[in-house]
Amino acid sequence: MKISVVVCTYTLDMYEHFREAADSVLAQTHDDVELVVVVDGTPEVYDRVVEDYGDREDTVIACNDENVGLLASRNRGAELASGDVVAFIDDDAVADEAWAERLVRAYEEEDAIAAGGKMTPEWVAGKPSFLPEEFYWLVGVTHRGFADGPGEVRNTFGSNISFRADVFAELGGFDVNIGGRRGEKNLQGGETELCARMREEYGQGVWYDPEAEVAHKVFKYRTEFRWLVDRAFWQGYSKRAMDTMLPESGGEEVGFLKYIFTDAPKVYTRDIIHEKSIGKIKRFIMIFVFTIIVGVGYMYGVIKW
Repeated sequence: MKISVVVCTYTLDMYEHFREAADSVLAQTHDDVELVVVVDGTPEVYDRVVEDYGDREDTVIACNDENVGLLASRNRGAELASGDVVAFIDDDAVADEAWAERLVRAYEEEDAIAAGGKMTPEWVAGKPSFLPEEFYWLVGVTHRGFADGPGEVRNTFGSNISFRADVFAELGGFDVNIGGRRGEKNLQGGETELCARMREEYGQGVWYDPEAEVAHKVFKYRTEFRWLVDRAFWQGYSKRAMDTMLPESGGEEVGFLKYIFTDAPKVYTRDIIHEKSIGKIKRFIMIFVFTIIVGVGYMYGVIKW
């Protein structure tokens, strides 16, 4: 089974990180991997990519005429891909060498129509002491409470997700109106919307394999409290938008909230008693702070949507 991996990039500032992502794709243990690079409207970056990867038979390179955004670039990459499976990874991530092999296993052994894996953190400037693992999803990392093990979920992160190529094409790819800033609004969740549509159409979600790992680089600005508050607010807003567009999309959030208000307090209370850790106390408090901020964003979405 051939798997095409789409990596989108657009700025020279990220080029060395992009190279790590691309090289990790080309170093997979699976023997039939195609790298598809889409440069989003930056000729200088395109020239560098062609210089470094243009002579490889297992690599396809394209450049958009103008900057069209991540989701539109991913859709173009999927159109250029020749694999049975099309997978996506960001230019600030690094795939484990067995990543593609684990994804392919999901298609061959679990009859999956989409598959993804675990996002692990690579703390570029150190881990913030106040950020609870339950909210790692704010920095694009799989959070505690996401899943107990392998099995079907609604969606995984957009930097570690794949689809059977024919399924992706029949669904029309990502909705380009979902992601990115629109004036003051920062709508998130392109993969959530696509996977919710997929479940409506096919009755299946994404097969999650925690051993299909991708490391996500968490840069310093993403660990700052102000940035995380902003992210939490707009994630709440985006959740309301998803509920409006796809009313059946909210089951996993309900399960997460149940975990936050039942299991998480027990875990943190036990740990605080045994360890007497200031860091644990901070993280326990921040669980509820971030939950409230997400809720405020959701209510703002109720007003605007």
